[in-house]
Amino acid sequence: PVACTRIKKGRGVCGASWANATTLIVPDVEKFPGHIACSSASKSEIVLPILFNGAVIGVLDVDSEHFNYFDTTDQQYLEKVITLLRF
Repeated sequence: PVACTRIKKGRGVCGASWANATTLIVPDVEKFPGHIACSSASKSEIVLPILFNGAVIGVLDVDSEHFNYFDTTDQQYLEKVITLLRF
């Protein structure tokens, strides 16, 4: 289930990705300043901005129960998934 659906721009990992229009790979969410714990099981996270006409319209947020779970290979594949979205 979706734990958090609305997070303010600039807050937590999702909000930071949104505010900066950049992908964030966080190996340990507890070390990320202002992390919003939507699930106590989350240990690492990757968040990618979803862009439309140059503006961020959302983010793709994937969490893991393991530390250091995501890397640039995950980023590359998730970016490809985002390109398949149609608006």
